[in-house]
Amino acid sequence: MIRSHLSSFAGLPVLPFTPGMALPDDPSAVAWRLEVEDFEADPEEFAALVTALRDEVPADAVRALVIGEWGSAYERALPVDLLVAVAEKWTSLRAVFLADLVSEQCEISWLTHGDITGLLAAYPSLEVLWVRGANELRLDPVRHTGLRELVFQTGGLPGSVTAAVGGSDLPALERLELWLGRRDYGGDTTPDDLADVLAGTRLPALRHLAVSNAEHADQIVAAVAAAPVVRQLKVLDLSKGVLTDAGAEALLAGEPLTHLRRLDLHHHFLSDSARERIVAALPGVEVDLSDPQAADVYDGREYRFTAVGE
Repeated sequence: MIRSHLSSFAGLPVLPFTPGMALPDDPSAVAWRLEVEDFEADPEEFAALVTALRDEVPADAVRALVIGEWGSAYERALPVDLLVAVAEKWTSLRAVFLADLVSEQCEISWLTHGDITGLLAAYPSLEVLWVRGANELRLDPVRHTGLRELVFQTGGLPGSVTAAVGGSDLPALERLELWLGRRDYGGDTTPDDLADVLAGTRLPALRHLAVSNAEHADQIVAAVAAAPVVRQLKVLDLSKGVLTDAGAEALLAGEPLTHLRRLDLHHHFLSDSARERIVAALPGVEVDLSDPQAADVYDGREYRFTAVGE
């Protein structure tokens, strides 16, 4: 569960924009946050906020945007078309975070998006794109030579989006995070959907890969463990999911991991012996095995959950 907004993004402190506000001495030294106060605000209110930012802040000072509440986020898609419409002016924009909302505003699985392909097409110099939530999220395969960091924080990532990422040519991408989530919340990504990502062919610069928050983590980890892309990584993040001893065995039997700088497995369901085997097998690798979990038992049946769901 995500409980706090970002205080910084893309290396810049986040500053909420208010129409008519006094601008900082260097308006390019902040990430501008756009958010309406009323969670059921009319679409025109958020559109007016985008227009005010366009008119009041020098175009070359809009380097990073953090989009918060846009009004009825639980059922109305984030209007990326408003950002696309000003792309010719905001040529210095390098980083965008779509939907920095916390659970008190809207549960992550309810955050509604549409097709975000046009955003990438409109901003060929974009370097960082984060997306929170995946309800009705759509993406087509693209070629984007500028993107270095792509993050999907979800309680359920559609397999179609995962496959589109794998089908995209992203030669500069260094960091990719895919929070897969639960099927109950639209997370139907399978190892087949991940195949192109795990091959790494279209991701030659990738060094940090997170395939995390997975309900069927053992199955996903087994696919990752045998993947060619592992050889080029410095950081592998398989955290926040339902990882058990079976997944740990598959991980240790797969591609060598001793070249990694960091292996993140926090929030797991591993036994003490499995944890010991992982640490012993990876001398010199920073292994995060914090936040161990135990199954919940109801009526004699065990239940295990991802760190981020609804």
